[in-house]
Amino acid sequence: MGVPLRQQYSVARYIISKKLRREKRYPLVLMLEPLFRCNLACAGCGKIDYPDEILNRRMSVKECMEAIDECGAPIISIAGGEPLVHKELPAIVSGFIKKKKFVYLCTNAVLLQKRIDDYTPSAYLTFSIHLDGNRARHDTSVCKIGVFDQAVAAIKLAVGKGFRVNINCTLFQGESGAEVAEFLDYVMTLGIEGVTMSPGFSYDHAPQQEVFMQRNASKQLFRDIFKNGVGRKWRLNHSTLFLEFLAGNETYHCTPWGNPTRNVFGWQRPCYLLVDEGYAPDFKSLMEDTNWDKYGTGKNPSCANCMAHCGYEPTAVNDTFDHPIKALRKFIQGPRTEGPMAPELPIQYGVESN
Repeated sequence: MGVPLRQQYSVARYIISKKLRREKRYPLVLMLEPLFRCNLACAGCGKIDYPDEILNRRMSVKECMEAIDECGAPIISIAGGEPLVHKELPAIVSGFIKKKKFVYLCTNAVLLQKRIDDYTPSAYLTFSIHLDGNRARHDTSVCKIGVFDQAVAAIKLAVGKGFRVNINCTLFQGESGAEVAEFLDYVMTLGIEGVTMSPGFSYDHAPQQEVFMQRNASKQLFRDIFKNGVGRKWRLNHSTLFLEFLAGNETYHCTPWGNPTRNVFGWQRPCYLLVDEGYAPDFKSLMEDTNWDKYGTGKNPSCANCMAHCGYEPTAVNDTFDHPIKALRKFIQGPRTEGPMAPELPIQYGVESN
């Protein structure tokens, strides 16, 4: 199992077409946040700290279709908030599938068993279910007992009905490589397509700041995970070079335009993680008028500890296409877990010029 060849081929053809046109910046995934309202209040979330006036807003079906038509990305990640709270979500998903876009519907799965019959299994639809580790770890992360069991039950139901299912795992302070390895062993038994993993981003508005890891701690954790993974058959839905980056073996610049965000406020600059940087009136303005050089590790203090997929997976994918032999070699060898880590990018902020 894993990402179907149809999707791999479609995305590869899209990237090659952009490279042949010599386009420097182009989107790979549209991050769509059609609402911020959620039915949970997770410790590390910085997206739901809004008044009811904002939490009650919804993007319409028309606005969602216009967003993907503007953007043109082959993949759409529908996040929030909790997307299943949105009453028009089935129509939104159906509209995207008709456009032959690959949809990842990100959900905490609390409502999935109740709403699953609103959707039809499709090669273009994946339920990306949020699980931040084993039962105790996940329920602590989402600040509610019983959510892990609800999510697992929803996973089994969705897989049984023929849906594509992915698990989206965010890692926080205090986890060990052995603990995460045990979690990955377990979820592989559920019949899922794969797992995406990333260190938690330290949202300024998150209620519990102590849960976030520093950058070096994140790298060491992933080295420990991959060391535990030798001989185990995990399906990780990431490019090989992004896994190398997580293990501290690549020095990458952030490329946030690869995962642009459209939400109830507009097109968010520069990515869905930085919530106070303003909005563009349309996708063209986002791509052309945003000062992208202001963002990324070494360029902006808010980005100091970020290793999120939204900024660095596009970089890794681009590196894969530019250096396919290197990527193949790393794929065969697996992520390096010993030796010196790649150097960090130099700090450019807070330095006085003469």
